[in-house]
Amino acid sequence: MPQFLSRCAVQHRPDPRALMEAIVDHVAAYLATALDHERFKPLGMATGRTMEPFYAALVQRLMTWPAPQLEQLKRCWLSFNLDEYVGLPPGDSRSFAAYMHAQLGCHLDLSPCQLQLPDGTAKDPAEEARRYGSALHHAGGIGLQLLGLGGNGHVGFNEPPSPAGSRCRVVTLQQDTRIQNASAFGGNSEEVPEQAITLGLDEILAADEIHLIVTGAAKAEILRTALLNPCSADVPASWLQSHSSVHLWVDDAAGAHLPLLF
Repeated sequence: MPQFLSRCAVQHRPDPRALMEAIVDHVAAYLATALDHERFKPLGMATGRTMEPFYAALVQRLMTWPAPQLEQLKRCWLSFNLDEYVGLPPGDSRSFAAYMHAQLGCHLDLSPCQLQLPDGTAKDPAEEARRYGSALHHAGGIGLQLLGLGGNGHVGFNEPPSPAGSRCRVVTLQQDTRIQNASAFGGNSEEVPEQAITLGLDEILAADEIHLIVTGAAKAEILRTALLNPCSADVPASWLQSHSSVHLWVDDAAGAHLPLLF
């Protein structure tokens, strides 16, 4: 087995639903331990269709917690999202701020200041990127980081090429990425904003632990490339190989080109 996979915590389930339940088991246990030890570091949150069943299952699980424990979690909660579109205000239903409110905030009664995202309407997006990266640093950095995988190997909106030392910044989205995100824009990729603010690989790789969640056959080949080929700016997700605590969560379809796992 390749060296990275041999030290990577790999979990696979036959279908996405079972996979999300397994991820929720881990995240819920992580949150409970953080509260018990009063060591609650900010969470790194992701968006997208892959994450929707995760958030639904997480909310359902947390609602089974004893009321005092759940209230303690609500008081301590602080998360930083990976990215936001430039030009979309939080009240726009297509923004990631609106996504996080709908998927998590409204269910757990979290305030907007507990669900941190870049301000997509900032007059100076580059300055907003610097502010957001600094805010994360001053909050102590990410404890547990959730990641999806883009079809071109991006994590967050770190489009290729992205070096490992890239910081929070404004990026121009590639056309393939805009096509992949068009469902929230009526299926019209031309309506997807051309730019976004994203945390860089530097901030992502500084997380204590990283959880890469990949489902579906369409991601199988890029996942193989990211995990088995040498690290490269042309496949930003490949830099995860340099991290000491990566958890890989895949269903059978996404892991089809990683036969050594099964």
